[in-house]
Amino acid sequence: MPRAVDGTRRSDRRKKILNQAKGYWGRRSTNHRVAKDAVAKAGQYAYRGRKEKKRDFRKLWIARISAAVQAEGLNYSQFMHGLKLMNNTLNRKALSNMAIEDKAAFSALVAEVKKALA
Repeated sequence: MPRAVDGTRRSDRRKKILNQAKGYWGRRSTNHRVAKDAVAKAGQYAYRGRKEKKRDFRKLWIARISAAVQAEGLNYSQFMHGLKLMNNTLNRKALSNMAIEDKAAFSALVAEVKKALA
């Protein structure tokens, strides 16, 4: 039985890899053997990046909340402790947005937290 060398399965698989490697530099975008490794490595970076993105945004939200709370005369850890005492379930993303977009509401929240801490 003859061996199939130019079947569609093989070319489709190679075409898929080369499509994923579009925009890569040099042979990484045109040569299947090199592109295969580049796409695999890119997948590892993308997977890692999706995890890092969550960490980075959390750091950003904490920095924003901290800056807004320090202007009110508290520090971040005291503020978060006060929220826990109040049984407040706002997450850091919502608190960060509130600190940026609705300063009056955030100041009112900080006042409530100060009462809870006292």
